Amino acid sequence: MATPLGWSQGGSGSVCLAFDQLRDFIESQEELIHQLRNVMILQDENFVSKEEFQAVEKKLVEEKAAHAKTKVLLAKEEEKLQFALGEVEVLSKQLEKEKLAFEKALSNVKSRVLQESSKKDQLITKCNEIESHIIKQEDILNGKENEIKELQQVICQQKQIFRNHMSDFRIQKQQENYMAQVLDQKLKKTSGMRQARRHQRLREK
Repeated sequence: MATPLGWSQGGSGSVCLAFDQLRDFIESQEELIHQLRNVMILQDENFVSKEEFQAVEKKLVEEKAAHAKTKVLLAKEEEKLQFALGEVEVLSKQLEKEKLAFEKALSNVKSRVLQESSKKDQLITKCNEIESHIIKQEDILNGKENEIKELQQVICQQKQIFRNHMSDFRIQKQQENYMAQVLDQKLKKTSGMRQARRHQRLREK
């Protein structure tokens, strides 16, 4: 912010101090003028000399000029003070506006942080639930795999038993076939011997 002409960087406090000092100076000048007037009245009453009167009159003129100059200076200082107060008011309003905007932004950030924190907690809870469910499913799958392995072992054992039975059955079947063949040969041989005996008996007759 640019500094006005004749304006010090001290702020409104220094301006007010200067203003008070000038006001006191003006009051003292007015009091002095009043005293000079009384002196002139007394001199008139006492029939003072022309030289004394002119000296007093000159001093009065000088005091009036100084008084007028002081009033001008005071008016300028008052103008500076009003300008400074106006700037302070503008800055105060701007600061208040920025403060409200900051508080609103901060409130929005806090709200978003709380929402994100709530979402994060919900996601963590959901992930924990999914992880727990996966662990349960893995335990179930492991149990099923163990059952399958046990069933596979039982099936292998049953297959082996079945193969053994089939092998025993083939051996038994081969033995039965062999016995049947031997028996059939014996029967044929016995039947041939009987027929030969019959032919021989027939010949003998």
